Amino acid sequence: MLKAVGQVLFTGLQTPKHTTVESKGKDYEVRRYECAKWASTTLKGTQADAAMKEGFSRLFKYIQGENEKKEKVDMTAPVTCRIEPGVGPECESTFTVSFFIPQQNQADPPKPTSPNIFIENRPELTVFVRTYGGFSNDQMFSDEFQKLVECLRRDSVEFLQEPYYRAGYDPPFKLTNRKNEVWILQ
Repeated sequence: MLKAVGQVLFTGLQTPKHTTVESKGKDYEVRRYECAKWASTTLKGTQADAAMKEGFSRLFKYIQGENEKKEKVDMTAPVTCRIEPGVGPECESTFTVSFFIPQQNQADPPKPTSPNIFIENRPELTVFVRTYGGFSNDQMFSDEFQKLVECLRRDSVEFLQEPYYRAGYDPPFKLTNRKNEVWILQ
């Protein structure tokens, strides 16, 4: 655990490979992420905040050695949450919380021992990204999501309504200059 905390404080975290296809100033940018493996867990519920907390806890145990190799895996960023909204306003949504598998483990990631964790082969993704600061929560994410949708509509850009992603880059003990993102699929 100390290694993971040290990585965050002193060396930064490895992130998935991507290219910026186009930047739209402060409004949003377009990124293309390479296909990669992610450790993931899926939860059902009505609140992304609760799903992110529980999903993070499950995945943190995996990277701390709760896997078949009993191998610690480096912490990476961002932590993503794919959100597949339920049909109505108070219906359960499906949340898939994921940690990017570091490059050194991409070819052969440790197999999870928990039935709640799986290795996801995420295909190449092109996403519209809006970045925002602060300690993200459901309301902030919803507001930023709506702003991104408005920008895309203003620019007459086609996009998928769902699923969409919430991404966080910082540990809870980082108090300033925090980075959060909304990802909408092209």
